[in-house]
Amino acid sequence: MESLHWICIALFFGLCFGADPFANYELELSYITASPLGVPQQVISVNGKFPGPVINVTTNYNVIINVKNKLDENILMTWSGIQMRRSSWQDGVLGTNCPIPPKWNWTYQFQVKDQIGSFFYFPSLNMQRASGGFGPFIITNRNIIPIPFSMPDGDIVIMIGDWYTRNHTALRKALDGGKALGMPDGVLINGKGPYRYNSTFVPDGIDYETINVDPGKTYRIRVHNVGISTCLNFRIQNHNLLLAETEGYYTSQQNYTSLDIHVGQSYSFLVTMDQNASSDYYIVASARFVNQSLWQRVTGVAVLHYSNSKGKAAGPLPDPPNDVYDTSYSLNQAMSIRQNVSASGARPNPQGSFHYGSINVTDVYVLQSLPPTTIDGKLRASFNRISFVNPDTPIRLADVYKVKGAYKLDFPTKPQDRPPRMDRSIINATYKGFIEIILQNNDSVVQSFHMDGYSFFVVGMGYGIWTENNRGSYNRWDAISRSTVQVFVGGWTAVYASLDNVGVWNLRADNLDRWYLGQETYMRIVNPEDTINKTELPVPDNALYCGALNSKQKPQKTSSAAIIHGCSKLYFALLAVLLSAAISIL
Repeated sequence: MESLHWICIALFFGLCFGADPFANYELELSYITASPLGVPQQVISVNGKFPGPVINVTTNYNVIINVKNKLDENILMTWSGIQMRRSSWQDGVLGTNCPIPPKWNWTYQFQVKDQIGSFFYFPSLNMQRASGGFGPFIITNRNIIPIPFSMPDGDIVIMIGDWYTRNHTALRKALDGGKALGMPDGVLINGKGPYRYNSTFVPDGIDYETINVDPGKTYRIRVHNVGISTCLNFRIQNHNLLLAETEGYYTSQQNYTSLDIHVGQSYSFLVTMDQNASSDYYIVASARFVNQSLWQRVTGVAVLHYSNSKGKAAGPLPDPPNDVYDTSYSLNQAMSIRQNVSASGARPNPQGSFHYGSINVTDVYVLQSLPPTTIDGKLRASFNRISFVNPDTPIRLADVYKVKGAYKLDFPTKPQDRPPRMDRSIINATYKGFIEIILQNNDSVVQSFHMDGYSFFVVGMGYGIWTENNRGSYNRWDAISRSTVQVFVGGWTAVYASLDNVGVWNLRADNLDRWYLGQETYMRIVNPEDTINKTELPVPDNALYCGALNSKQKPQKTSSAAIIHGCSKLYFALLAVLLSAAISIL
């Protein structure tokens, strides 16, 4: 009977989702008490863990994730870097989804189509990531597609990020009161505080992370900056970091002694344990572009422990780059990251076969960020002097149900010489167009910029005000493709993206404070010739409704079979026939 059970499950999912395999996950978000920096505080756990568990799937898998909201406020989960091909309905931000109310659950269903690499998930609403709720999301290659390096001996995930002993509601209250967040209280590594490398800066009794390795082996170490607003320099004492992948694309393999990892960014390194084991080694994530004498406490320290180690790590930490007031080293490092154009990605063809440098640009947008300012009595952040206000009715739902006035398709293509305002203005992008976005950072902090639904080519970075002459410096051959990029203070970053993914896609500052204060917009990409849901999937059967469509929302029914959401009655009828036939055979 047990074999029959699995046969029926396999048949069921084959009917529901076609030939590609499936992976089913349950994620329950709830509050727990933890003391990562020695101070008890409320954090958001996933399945009782902080950080949350790894989601590990293979290219083209159908992924079903039932999210249960045990918090006391609305949530949405988003999947940073997962492209949600044809299905912005699953993206998990307010412009595309109604929130999941407390005590409710909602099942995300999407395919990781033609993707590989290192990503992470997190709650997207109201600064919640500042309290946790995040975890790794790994997409591995299919066996038939070779990886461009020898198979590592192990896979290690390291999640780094700045941290406050105040939870997200307190941080939110500060921003609502017109105050800056101030200096973080520390940096966590895998949800834990620093190893006590210095008794002055690190109190006794803090739990720290230990990464256990064997001598002579090579590990793939996936590092994610899931923090709030601080760029972190990542390094492992006496070990080279051979960069291999970033946010789903293989890189030209280069050795770094340390690498700056900005908020929202993900990297894979190949690290060989080729040192002697006289003692353990430090793993460090320290704040960048700050006064180190003031920020010394804001340093994450974990321990790399060889299985034959003879003692504990001791002595000073390995030095960070010495360029506090000069970001040129970091900028040059960022532009040294190139795409491996001879490696296959998720499909059996070279990543670089897409000659983006010879494609005609159809749309150009210059997005300027300025320091937060007061708009209508509230502290707000903006792109092009528009501070985004989330719509009551998600944008694409408003389209389908013809809700008038939910948003405006008038986002300006360049900075405007006018007072800043709050608005629901979004970009009317062109399906199958080729967009150039220039991110102009006139704010006082280094920023991270993220695009949902896509990866983009990082073709250029520089200082000053971008002009058309800067195009002459663009990398038009092997620029890295990724979904999150840094923009230095007083500088610009240029990206290209091919708009072949229909839907509504969030463009945002990944710095949580700026995002919360309105520094975001959306791209609306519609195929006017698609009348049969070929290029965009229909509204999911389990869609939540809110705003002008609130009357369509039915009370939620509790069900233990979260994995079966979205399949039609026809599938259930076919399954019943198959089950009956199988039983009669027995």
